[in-house]
Amino acid sequence: MGHLRRRGFVVAAAGALAALATSGEAAFARSSEGAGAAGEGVPMGRAARGKRATREFRGMWLATVGNRDWPSVPGLSAAEQRAELLAHLDTAVERRLNAVMFQVRPTADALWPSPHEPWSQYLTGVQGRDPGWDPLGTAVREAHRRGLELHAWFNPYRVAIHADPSRLVPGHPARQHPDWIVPYGGKLYYNPGMPEVRAFVEDAILDAVRRYDIDAVHFDDYFYPYPVAGQYFDDDAAWARYGSGYANRAAWRRANVDLLVREMGARIRSEKKHIRFGISPFGVWRNASTDPAGSRTTAGVQTYDDLYADTRTWVRRGWIDYVVPQVYWHMGFAAADYSTLVPWWSAVADGTGVDLYIGEALYKAGIPGQPAAWHDPAELSRHLTYASRYPQVGGHCFFSALEVRADPLGAMTKVVEDHYPTRVRTGG
Repeated sequence: MGHLRRRGFVVAAAGALAALATSGEAAFARSSEGAGAAGEGVPMGRAARGKRATREFRGMWLATVGNRDWPSVPGLSAAEQRAELLAHLDTAVERRLNAVMFQVRPTADALWPSPHEPWSQYLTGVQGRDPGWDPLGTAVREAHRRGLELHAWFNPYRVAIHADPSRLVPGHPARQHPDWIVPYGGKLYYNPGMPEVRAFVEDAILDAVRRYDIDAVHFDDYFYPYPVAGQYFDDDAAWARYGSGYANRAAWRRANVDLLVREMGARIRSEKKHIRFGISPFGVWRNASTDPAGSRTTAGVQTYDDLYADTRTWVRRGWIDYVVPQVYWHMGFAAADYSTLVPWWSAVADGTGVDLYIGEALYKAGIPGQPAAWHDPAELSRHLTYASRYPQVGGHCFFSALEVRADPLGAMTKVVEDHYPTRVRTGG
């Protein structure tokens, strides 16, 4: 499990696109599901009140799910885990970065002593076992000591990367409330359609907000799960109970995710106004063939239709403080061209007060089977050069820490040499 990849890099050939594109029914649902919200382009969140970064953002994701980046293996001693964590922070400094997205709730668990959820199995190899130290507290303190922002990265709904509830620690909330979970695609998820689930997820995250001097709460691209062929996400009971008043189930699902985003932002602000709230969605909101407002892409996944995440609306209405779309494709890639998506996201963010950073697929550099562009050490540097044309782009974030350190093909070195001549603090 040490090399779990972020999902959502699938693109469709013309024939497959027709099966994934939504009908006019979904477009109708979008017009009805936002009743009571501000009109498009009218920011409502803290972002609209001027809480913005003032200098270039240079980030990296530090993933813990499946021990992807850290710890290198479960079961290391506390001292060994701490040493590895500090080495990643030191690498960020050496690469002249200024922010780390540290995954602290990978699978309905915790990398801090949470009263709501068990200790993560990725620390000790046993879910619920105390590792003997506080990784989040240490990460915050040591990141700030090095002049780095620490963005605490939470996955809202993923419970386990297996489908057997009996493998969860006996006191796990998912075992105490089996009606909260949905098995899908070989994994377990909390049901986003249940208000009690949403409240619990927010409470679990707010514990870290209250207890630590984090700089931001960060979500990635997982809301409703990515589609799995032949699988059905069984939320029938919740739909029957809570779905009245919505045009269709898709509209209701989007409303569920909208509520999480709006409520999470509001609750963070009520606790600590200086803590920002950011999300790094899959890079395609909708294809233009599905919605004229979409990008000129032919992606096989569209966040609006497949993950029920209306990421464009979150930005246009200022519900979040920053957005980091995962633009994980090379320049010239016909189905989802980097040079198509950067201007699209720039136009979406323009005038909203929401900071825009671009997520960069460093992990693809030099990987066998990737297109030729990813075997060119200069590809990522060209991305940053291209994005600099757009004043809305305030920086970049690299997936992920292993590759930032390993520097495949020298691609990260090239980025630093060409674009990061000195360290820069983000400011605020």
